Amino acid sequence: MAEAFAKIHGNGKVEAYSSGSRPSGIINPKAIAAMKEVGYDLTSHQSKSLDEIPKIKYDYAITMGCGDECPFVMAEHRDDWKLDDPKLLEPTEFNKVRDEIERRVKELIEKI
Repeated sequence: MAEAFAKIHGNGKVEAYSSGSRPSGIINPKAIAAMKEVGYDLTSHQSKSLDEIPKIKYDYAITMGCGDECPFVMAEHRDDWKLDDPKLLEPTEFNKVRDEIERRVKELIEKI
């Protein structure tokens, strides 16, 4: 969802990549539904591993609550947003996490 919000709010200003340390290979249907509610088609995205994103030094690497398990990605700036993993949450709670991700993405883009 963060990559999608970066595309929505940072179009032309940022290039975002999303990946996971243990990707499932599919986009969570709850995420697809949550993003559809805000007018974004997440079905065009893929669940990717870190090995599938460019091997470059990024300006920012944002992790989401992985703590000590966070893999290393070369970046000038790093932040861990410590968000709850929404995958097992009910839609209302899932959407609260979605909205917080959007808020933080917008804040980061403004900072850049």
